[in-house]
Amino acid sequence: MSSAILLQIAVAAPIAACALMLFSKWLPLGAKKSIAAAGFCVPAAIAITLCFLFSGSVDPKTGYAFLSQCDTIGVPKLGVGLKFALNGISLPLFLMASLVALAAGIRALFTKDVKLPGLYYATILFMSGGVLGLFASVDIFAFYIFHEFALIPTFIAILVWGGYARKTTAITMAVYLTLGAMVSLAGLIALYTALPAGTSFDFISLKETLVAGTLSVCQQKTIFGLLLFGFGILVSLFPFHSWAPDTYASAPTPISMLHAGVLKKFGLYGLLQIGAMLLPLGLVAWQNWIIWLALGNIVLIGLITMTQKDLKLMISYSSVMHMGPIFLGLVAFALSGGNAAGLGGAVVMMFAHGLSVALMFHLSQSVCDRYGTFEMNKMGGLASRAPVLAAFFVAATMASIGLPGFANFWGELTIFTSLADIQPVWLLGLIVLSIVISAIYGLRAVAKIFYGKPSGESLPEVYFERIKDISISERIPALVLFSALIAVGFVPSLITKNIDSALVKNFPSALIATPAFAMDCESCGNIPAETKTNVPVTETIQVSISGEVERPGDFSFASKDARLLKALEAARANTSARNVIVLRRTARIVVDFEKLRSGDEADISLEDGDKIQIID
Repeated sequence: MSSAILLQIAVAAPIAACALMLFSKWLPLGAKKSIAAAGFCVPAAIAITLCFLFSGSVDPKTGYAFLSQCDTIGVPKLGVGLKFALNGISLPLFLMASLVALAAGIRALFTKDVKLPGLYYATILFMSGGVLGLFASVDIFAFYIFHEFALIPTFIAILVWGGYARKTTAITMAVYLTLGAMVSLAGLIALYTALPAGTSFDFISLKETLVAGTLSVCQQKTIFGLLLFGFGILVSLFPFHSWAPDTYASAPTPISMLHAGVLKKFGLYGLLQIGAMLLPLGLVAWQNWIIWLALGNIVLIGLITMTQKDLKLMISYSSVMHMGPIFLGLVAFALSGGNAAGLGGAVVMMFAHGLSVALMFHLSQSVCDRYGTFEMNKMGGLASRAPVLAAFFVAATMASIGLPGFANFWGELTIFTSLADIQPVWLLGLIVLSIVISAIYGLRAVAKIFYGKPSGESLPEVYFERIKDISISERIPALVLFSALIAVGFVPSLITKNIDSALVKNFPSALIATPAFAMDCESCGNIPAETKTNVPVTETIQVSISGEVERPGDFSFASKDARLLKALEAARANTSARNVIVLRRTARIVVDFEKLRSGDEADISLEDGDKIQIID
């Protein structure tokens, strides 16, 4: 069996199990559980297998492995179809999705007294298939459609099995996410219509057509803006976040694990694969907006998280808060002029956050099962009755904070170091404040739930003495998620080596400079005054100049004196412009225009075919 078939089976298995659930009223509950268990276990086993097979299966030209295509699904004439493959960026997220789905599935299978169990399992299976298809898709429209498929079960689950105010919560979520989906779809359609005729609308083809060099600054800024706000609503970027905390708090715990842990990464993954890779000038144009909105997630939502007294609501708000640093990983790429370390940190952070927040939701439900409430003020002293649960909860809290030894540490470290030169300096202080805020609300929750004396408000002492530690069925999901966090925490190269390769392939001018992403690549480097290239030197070169200039268009120069400053003078560049970006086949160079004119930054030799963009 080829590895490409394995990838297809991983996506199809939970969907097929879901179909059996919906048409198996005559089956006993035990049979339904067995079918559902297969739907959860098969993708996880395949995802782990594909991780081992990945290095030997990568196509050196595209950077993708396990490529397969179904010609009967899609519209080939429009360049749209169902294609599956994984690269170094999607592989760890596919693995994370499969592990979270497995943990959520086990939690669902051992949930007692659930009404309509067949429909319950089917809902979670369908959502699992959607998130797996999302990260496995190469075609961009298929990527979008799988996300929409995964959203539908969330709405159903809240309406049928949700907690407080489930109808209001479900409707609010539907309104927000429909708006986000429509805006992001508008961005994708705008990108599709801007492409050269005949271009396939998939990640591989778009990379090969060098969209970043063929779209104007205005086009990139407009398309990126649509994707930013569309995906931002889906990711709960401040101030479009208000739907998320109540949704996660009201939803059944397995749904919360999948949505907060996996489905929320859809927008971030799209902004990285589409925005940063294909629309870098759009990212540069919107970078200041992203910084301030991400700070809203970190500081304002962080402070709200600290005030929560409901355990599940606290974890819900913390999930929203931790989206801020991931967005800043994308910004680091623009601020540094092409240093992709921040992008690598964002991928690691997405992987780690998906596992850790799912673990926190799972453990919070275990706490509630013993106390009968999520109200932390009514708890206390649980460590004496459930020491294993206490140990898991403390470890999950440490992972969320980003302590060394957990995967979260490498993501946060790489993002923060990538932003080390951000100005003004106090912005960096606010960004790093996320660690302090996480420590405050996390450790406070540990103290209130597990230590001190039982409050007695939730359980009288006679019932408190009967509390038992977590069962085997509760330990297995916790071990699945915890083991992955620890494995990557101690051996980050398990995923970073593949992330590194994908970043070098898709962002050839990037320098992977931090310890977790260090590598030897002659074509990588910071923005040098003279960029290395294999482009042959000609006596006369031609460059195109656009943006904030009086005379946009093509210019010819003698190769011996073709310099950036001379080209800008010829095009009569606007002296109030901030940045100049040189796009060439082997590099993407960002130059501070004011420093270039003052002589504080070295001039750059131009090469034939360079595309120069002047940003206001």
